[in-house]
Amino acid sequence: MKYTQKAKVLGCETIGKNIYSLRLQADDIAGSAAPGQFVSVYSNDSARMLPRPISVCEADGERGILRLVFRIAGAGTEEFSKLREDDEVRLTGPLGNGFPLGEAARRRVLLVGGGIGIPPMLETAKRLMPEADVRAVLGFRDELFLAEDFPCEVTIATEDGSAGTKGNVLDAIRAQKIEADVIFACGPAVMLRALKKYALEQGIGCWVSMEEKMACGIGACLSCVCRSVQTDEHSQVKNKRVCTEGPVFRSADIEI
Repeated sequence: MKYTQKAKVLGCETIGKNIYSLRLQADDIAGSAAPGQFVSVYSNDSARMLPRPISVCEADGERGILRLVFRIAGAGTEEFSKLREDDEVRLTGPLGNGFPLGEAARRRVLLVGGGIGIPPMLETAKRLMPEADVRAVLGFRDELFLAEDFPCEVTIATEDGSAGTKGNVLDAIRAQKIEADVIFACGPAVMLRALKKYALEQGIGCWVSMEEKMACGIGACLSCVCRSVQTDEHSQVKNKRVCTEGPVFRSADIEI
C-alpha cells in the first residue's frame, strides 16, 4: 500500500560531496517500506510539479523514521538539501518492487552498490541479517560515504585507489575471491551490465535495481522504461516500467 503524506524533517546533513542524508518522520511510509523501494518527494516550489524519486536508505517502522540519501542533481534535490529540522515535505510511497528477500534466506548473499546506488543496499543488509550470510561490496569514485553504517562485512573499491581495491566492484569481488549464492545490486548501468554477465558465468541468481529518470512514478507516463526479454503486457512491446514493475528486476529478464 502506498501513502501520500506530509513528513516532518528530523534532520538533514551532508555525508559526502553533494550527498545528503535526510531523516523524516513518515510513520505510514516507514512502516510499510521494503528494501529496494523508493519514494517520490515533492518540491515546496509550485513551479516544480514533478516529484523526485529517491530510494529508501533506511526505514524504521517502529519509530516511523525514514532515511533518504541522495545526490544533488538539479534544482529539486538542491532544495531538499536545504531542508532543516521541523520543515515539512510531501512524499508518496513506498513505490515499486524491492529485492526478493525470500530468495536470500539462509544463503550467501552479496550486496553490491555503486555510487548513489549504495543507499538502498543498507536497509537490504539490515533486513537480511542474521538469517542470511551477508557481505557487501561498495564502489566509489573517490570519497567514501555510508560504508561504516553497514552491519555486515564490507569490501571497498575506489576508482582512484584511495581506499580498498583500486578499480570497480567486480575487480574487488575477484581480488577478494568472494563467493555467493545470490547477488542484489544497485548502481550505474555499466556496473549492472558487468554483474549480470558475471552472475550468468558463475550460475548465480542476480537481481538488479535500475536507475532511470522518472516523471510520474506510478507507471502512467512510460518515461522510465527499460528493455525486457519478454513482451510487456501493458505496452505490448519488450519494455518494463522501472517505477512499477521495477526498480528491482531479475537481471536475466532485462537488457542492460
